[in-house]
Amino acid sequence: LDMADKKNLLLLFDHPTEPVFMDKGKRKTVFDVPDSFLTDRYRPISNEVQSRVGENVEQRVPVREISIPDLRIPMSLGRDEQFSLFLPKHRRIAGRLIDIFMNMRSVDDLQSVAVYARDRVNPVLFNYALSVALLHRPDTQGLDLPSFSQTFPDRFIDSQVMRQLREESFVVNSGSRMPITIPRDYTASDLDPEHRLWYFREDLGINLHHWHWHLVYPFEASDRSIVDKDRRGELFYYMHQQVIARYNAERFSNNLARVQPFNNLREPIAEGYFPKMDSLVASRAWPPRFESTKLSDLNREADQLNVEIGDLERWRDRIYEAIHQGFVMDERGTRIALDEAKGIDHLGNMIEASILSPNRVLYGDLHNNGHTFISYAHDPSNKHLESFGVMGDVSTAMRDPVFYKWHSYIDRIFQEHKSRLPAYTDAQLNYSGISITGIQVAANGGQANTLNTFWQQSDVDMSRGFDFLPRGNVFARFSHLQHLPFTYTININNDGGAQRFGYVRIFMAPKNDERGQPMLLREQRLMMIELDKFVVSLNPGPNTIRRRSTESSVTIPFERTFRNLDANRPTAGAPEELEFNFCGCGWPNHMLIPKGLPEGLRCDLFIMVSNYENDRIDQQLVGRCSDAASYCGVRDRLYPDRQAMGYPFDRLPRTGADRLVNFLTPNMSIVDVTVRHDNRTVQRQ
Repeated sequence: LDMADKKNLLLLFDHPTEPVFMDKGKRKTVFDVPDSFLTDRYRPISNEVQSRVGENVEQRVPVREISIPDLRIPMSLGRDEQFSLFLPKHRRIAGRLIDIFMNMRSVDDLQSVAVYARDRVNPVLFNYALSVALLHRPDTQGLDLPSFSQTFPDRFIDSQVMRQLREESFVVNSGSRMPITIPRDYTASDLDPEHRLWYFREDLGINLHHWHWHLVYPFEASDRSIVDKDRRGELFYYMHQQVIARYNAERFSNNLARVQPFNNLREPIAEGYFPKMDSLVASRAWPPRFESTKLSDLNREADQLNVEIGDLERWRDRIYEAIHQGFVMDERGTRIALDEAKGIDHLGNMIEASILSPNRVLYGDLHNNGHTFISYAHDPSNKHLESFGVMGDVSTAMRDPVFYKWHSYIDRIFQEHKSRLPAYTDAQLNYSGISITGIQVAANGGQANTLNTFWQQSDVDMSRGFDFLPRGNVFARFSHLQHLPFTYTININNDGGAQRFGYVRIFMAPKNDERGQPMLLREQRLMMIELDKFVVSLNPGPNTIRRRSTESSVTIPFERTFRNLDANRPTAGAPEELEFNFCGCGWPNHMLIPKGLPEGLRCDLFIMVSNYENDRIDQQLVGRCSDAASYCGVRDRLYPDRQAMGYPFDRLPRTGADRLVNFLTPNMSIVDVTVRHDNRTVQRQ
């Protein structure tokens, strides 16, 4: 089969709750479904329905009738149930469906099985399993998955807006439709101080990043290679640590203190959260959590869940014991050292609990179960037949303030290990002969060392997810944080007589704590957000390096977060195309820097040039998809940096370096930067 045929698989993501024989795609396309593949409801009337749909079709896709593998396990999850990767039962079901999709001999057979399964298995389960299979099958890796927000807009948008979008598509012809504006403050009022952070927690790009990250780094699959990617456990730690650092910077930008870790699981959760979203698949509202809700032991027969809070506490204590002893025990009773090189990677897999955990019986499944306990706190015994709250799904979990309390706690466990490692010595930090003589950051024509943020409104096409409605674009207009693009100018001196290579590492953190006091480095290092990391070549003598904020190794551009698959695609079969798919993973560029304050949030901008000869990983990187490697890694490659993620701030500072200024070696420099927020809204042009 050539590439054009493979692309038809992507049409199966369109309109997830409509029957498979309905038309799909921008070019009206219909799958010719064998009668035996139709569900019982439509088989008797297949001719009538298929001929009605078949008018003005531009493309027909033949579907071969083959013998179908046993789908009983994937079909055991109801079509209108809520699917969650945090539930072990659902993970097993998804693992089975991924296996079936992975093991089909050809793309042709995969298409037949996917068409058959699509109207019989849960739509979100189908989307997840097919996505993972397409990302990992050698013959489909070149395909680019549609953005999850296009297929399931109900996970990102307030239910009132959904109703207006439906009306607009039903009444107005596709050319004349207007974008429907998502109100800015719909989930709570200013009586709730946590609500000041709505623009971070409810940002479409941030929630899409989180969903896509977990798609690229699944924690369970029967084919171990799908999970066993380079430094995967460490990446779990680092990506979430950075989310917390960024969230705390946003809290400082709203005159709020750092988030308090949820460290006593028997204390009530003070914050409530009312999502105001409906699930189109379940036809139910996402359940809220009232203020001061307590966790309870979980006993939900239907979900095969029977876990008590005591289990979480035992797992936590065993993890702490392992950290303090400096080793974990695997299932055969062998010690695995938690050393400087791989310790954090073992811990990441053990705490999240991926199948790479050295001992799932002993150390349990702490992180995932925390999500599950919190997401069922409103109905722990299934007495009211309520599904999980937003914490139970990776595409919605970051909306809830409790996500950050839980992850602050998870991060605290990781930091316990990091604080036991020896501090970096002068020799591990310095790059002899290389010194930074000056740094400046400025927006085009703007004031030096001042960064400016404001609000922007942008439109996103949601049409793939609007089922049983006339076709055509349906745009939602949402408000998000944005900043003026800026440029770093770095002056670096090379005292050696030869050309050298440096790895430039840029971080930023607030200068002062909640009380306005300058922070000690042992605290400030946990608030350092990575802004960029790139290689430079340094000629002998003075060098001036300029780098644009849009080139950041952390972020991806707006168009890629919400990518419209038909626009700006690389040519079919080109090596760049393989990379394009991975490209949905990356922090959204509009959230690169925190909001700041109207009077200015004072920050330290830190730049270091380390010795690239020590840090480099020799490998071919093709295409444009290594460009968000800091939080996402590089597809099918090694993480492109030999140092620990977060270096040089991932450990406690050496003796005598109690403040950032005392930590510096000649190859580092800091500058005071002010982040100013201007409360105006502009439209994306």
